[in-house]
Amino acid sequence: MPKFAALFLLFSMANSGLPATSGFVGEFMVILGAVRYNFWIGAIAATTLILGAAYSLWMYKRVMFGAVANDEVARLKDVDRREFWMLVAMAVLVLYMGIHPKPFTDLTNASVDALLSHVGQTKIK
Repeated sequence: MPKFAALFLLFSMANSGLPATSGFVGEFMVILGAVRYNFWIGAIAATTLILGAAYSLWMYKRVMFGAVANDEVARLKDVDRREFWMLVAMAVLVLYMGIHPKPFTDLTNASVDALLSHVGQTKIK
C-alpha cells in the first residue's frame, strides 16, 4: 500500500508538528502561549511535543512496517483513485495551513477574543 503509506507518513508528521504543516502552527502557538505564562510550563509543553512525535513515529513504524497479524489486513489493497484524491486534498490543506495559517487564525480570532474576555472577568463581587 505505497500511496496510503506515503500519505499516512505526511499526516503522522503533521501530527508530530513538522514545520510547514498544520500541526506545527498549532503546537507552536500553544508552546509560545505557555512560555509567555510560565517558562517551566512551556518546557513541559515542549517535552510533551517531543514525546508525541516519538509516539507517532513509533506508531507509524509498527503499523506500516510491522508484521501483519490478521488475514483481513493482509488482503487490504492500496487506496483507489477516489480515496487517493480525497487524501491528497486533505494533504494540500495540511500543507497550506502550515505555510499560510493567517486565514485560519483570522477565522478563530473573534471567538478566541470573546472567550478570553469572558474567562478574564471576575465572578467575585
